[in-house]
Amino acid sequence: MSAPGVHLHVHDRYVVMDNGIVQVTLSNPGGIVTGIRYNGYDNLLEVLNKESNRGYWDLVWSAPGSKGIFDVISGTIFRVIVENEDQVELSFTRMWDPTLEGKFVPLNIDKRFIMLRGTSGFYSYAIYEHLKDWPDFDIGETRITFKLRKDKFRYMAIADDRQRYMPQPDDRSSGKCQILAYPEAVLLVNPTMPDHKGEVDDKYQYSCDNKDIRVHGWISSIPHVGFWQITPSDEFRSGGPLKQSLTSHVGPTTLAMFLSSHYAGQDLVPKFRAGEPWKKVFGPVFIYLNSASIGDDPFWLWEDAKIQMTNEVQSWPYSFPASEDFQKADQRGNVNGRLLVSDRYTSKDYILANGAYVGLAPPGDNGSWQRECKDYQFWVRADEGGYFSITNIRTGDYNLYAWVPGFIGDYRCDIAITITSGSYIEMGDLVYEPPRDGPTLWEIGIPDRSAAEFFVPDPDPKYINKLYINHPDRFRHYGLWGRYAELYLDTDLVYTVGVSDYRKDWFFAQVPRKKEDDTHQGTTWQIKFKLNNVDRRNAYKLRVAIASATLAEMQVRINDLNAKRPLFTSGLIGRDNSIARHGIHGLYWLYNVNVPGAQLVEGDNTIYLTQPRSTSPFQGIMYDYIRLEGPPSSYVKDEL
Repeated sequence: MSAPGVHLHVHDRYVVMDNGIVQVTLSNPGGIVTGIRYNGYDNLLEVLNKESNRGYWDLVWSAPGSKGIFDVISGTIFRVIVENEDQVELSFTRMWDPTLEGKFVPLNIDKRFIMLRGTSGFYSYAIYEHLKDWPDFDIGETRITFKLRKDKFRYMAIADDRQRYMPQPDDRSSGKCQILAYPEAVLLVNPTMPDHKGEVDDKYQYSCDNKDIRVHGWISSIPHVGFWQITPSDEFRSGGPLKQSLTSHVGPTTLAMFLSSHYAGQDLVPKFRAGEPWKKVFGPVFIYLNSASIGDDPFWLWEDAKIQMTNEVQSWPYSFPASEDFQKADQRGNVNGRLLVSDRYTSKDYILANGAYVGLAPPGDNGSWQRECKDYQFWVRADEGGYFSITNIRTGDYNLYAWVPGFIGDYRCDIAITITSGSYIEMGDLVYEPPRDGPTLWEIGIPDRSAAEFFVPDPDPKYINKLYINHPDRFRHYGLWGRYAELYLDTDLVYTVGVSDYRKDWFFAQVPRKKEDDTHQGTTWQIKFKLNNVDRRNAYKLRVAIASATLAEMQVRINDLNAKRPLFTSGLIGRDNSIARHGIHGLYWLYNVNVPGAQLVEGDNTIYLTQPRSTSPFQGIMYDYIRLEGPPSSYVKDEL
């Protein structure tokens, strides 16, 4: 039998979409999701919250130089866009005019909600538009938020190996917890479930890279119901595939993040100046609901949600959104090609760019995609042969960018790419030449834009999260920055090339040292190495790739720690806060430092890496990879 049709019920204060499986109630004309009825639950959302604090789009905005304003986006105009038995699409719009200056963000915002016949859930997307000559402004964050019933939804899942029964929101209240270094992180001292006592809860422990956020959500107690947020495409997210975003956390809360400065800072806050026009479609995302019968394994709901996620990804771009601003498949274009690597000191032949990240993003400089936050990006991973196929690209002008795990730096194709409806562009073979001046004398780490391969210490037993005990993501434990001073009591890290092992001997983050008076002092790390031959007439090259920086300065000195001026300084860089927020990377930085041969000696040498900034315990640098290259002169053949 065919599924029942979709029905729409419009009332003075509410609008209800109902397809016989799910019933969604929205405020009229605000477009706030006040209720979701499914499988015997009158409302999956937290009925103890105000109706405006259950399911909503929100943003944080500011006038230039002003403090951010949090805004739950409430529409003022309600329209029915599509209404038939197969589909209902609703619009809740808030239009801006000059009388609203300073009160609301200068955007026209059109929130859309879609329900289809036979579908166990609903879709939502929005169109944001800033017209020419409207006031300047910044957007710090925008997202969709759903707050579920805390008496029912206890089990959270964001990945196969990242799921658990979660603390209750009341466990974070006064008398039940101790606030740690910042309000988001608390130590549970009197939780509802005794098993959670002594654990740290922090929403940032559940962040993910954009490329890995496809489905996440919650499973309720009896009756077992799954509430899942599915994001079928990254095209509308800012910062590219490696940008980290929040997912689900104690609340129980689930989020669809579109824009945020998390793990990046102001570099990923869109700033609109001089009347710049702008329009962007965020979404659609899918809210999927499933259920398990009594006696069935409720954890199967996660597996089913992953299957549904795959179906949604394969259906992208959707054919059903009614807005002309959302381009359908026949309006988009495609780009194919192969990426090769040319590194003459590694191989005489081209190297296949196995697993390379290849993407189209707005025109810019090498690596500009990671700071791009206004338009669309389209990324894939190349196969073992370096072949890539980027499909369903929105029309517009782009550059093709790439980076290859195992090689430093960023690739950008010099040829501008214009995508038109139905276009199919074959790029052929593209060749990336990573930065390289001479042969590798020594290297530390793996060039993969992450500090994950370095030494991550065991957490302080007072500050654990049981999920991450013996877990690949053990770096997500709270307070690991404080372990540095405990492990290096009197002297800083010393790494000896050819003897030390970066997996055991290179601490994952160079952070300040906490002193007895609770102040902090900067640290200096040493890299010791031997050279049998030195070409004193030519320059060597020190390559330093940084995976994360927070209010940091990297100073480089060679063989003289007391030199008044460093050979190189990065200046103050980075505001990504990855150390505090349990990330293993933020924005990527690459520095290429000329080292005069005259400053090196035959025999023992030392590079000093000083991080002098020292006002905060989680200031500092996470290194990705460090390499010293000899001059191109062929006679320099040092053996370590």
